[in-house]
Amino acid sequence: MTAVSEHTESFALSRPVHVGRAHLVVRDLETMAGFYEQALGLKRIEQSASGVELGAGDRVLLTLTTRGDAAPSPRNAAGLFHNAFLMPDRAELAHWLAHAAHLGLQFDGASDHLVSEAIYLSDPEGNGIEVYRDRSPTEWTYHADGTVEMATNRLDLQALYDSAAKTPWGGMSPEAALGHIHLQVGSVPEADRFYEGVLGLKKMASYPGASFFAAGDYHHHVAANVWNSRNAPARTTAMAGLQDYTLAFNDKQTLDKVLATLEGLEIRVDRSAEGHRLTDPWGIGITLVGGNA
Repeated sequence: MTAVSEHTESFALSRPVHVGRAHLVVRDLETMAGFYEQALGLKRIEQSASGVELGAGDRVLLTLTTRGDAAPSPRNAAGLFHNAFLMPDRAELAHWLAHAAHLGLQFDGASDHLVSEAIYLSDPEGNGIEVYRDRSPTEWTYHADGTVEMATNRLDLQALYDSAAKTPWGGMSPEAALGHIHLQVGSVPEADRFYEGVLGLKKMASYPGASFFAAGDYHHHVAANVWNSRNAPARTTAMAGLQDYTLAFNDKQTLDKVLATLEGLEIRVDRSAEGHRLTDPWGIGITLVGGNA
């Protein structure tokens, strides 16, 4: 996998670092793959007996694998809060909303975050999902310290639905991406130390019990909260849910700087054909890819 795609890149993906794909361990592979195909409009790119890679266009956004001892993650465990699928524009978000409504999908919420408009739901095994579109960064409000103004306001779903194209939805756009990933962690200060101090992302916003981190002035590529998981220990390998995710680097210099920090702090990094793999303080795997790695 490389950090640069053939597709027109969104602001989120054109930053020095962005999220590549997420990997979930699931208990019922076929049910889960079918849900992401039907509900989210992802397509199967590769499949084996134990796993499915799903994506948009030729870009893998989600890997699902299964294992015999996978057990449900407790609600208060560290892991995934949601995977956030970024639509290229408001028209695509509205078209997906109409599709989801016609399927009778149950939403967990919908919010206008000033920088974006987002709809929330869960997959059949309880993994959180956000489907969203960004407003243009020219419409965002940046503070003097470089952070960005965000809020959680009501999103008018009816108005969004009414604006949707009346044609059948053809699946997720090839320009869609995994715009960000939102994690449940045990400690916000520890998350700050890791994502800012170790991985070099900037804290772009803070909510009570949550921090939002990004590269290159995006509103957030990674978020971390303790709303359900305060003081959660590291995950165990038998837990279903988020196994790992990738951070893709668009230049070698940025990647080299992060690798040097990891080496200086003596944090274990395993090199593989895919990239540089490590774990965060809660046992969530992260693979650093791209940058001509």
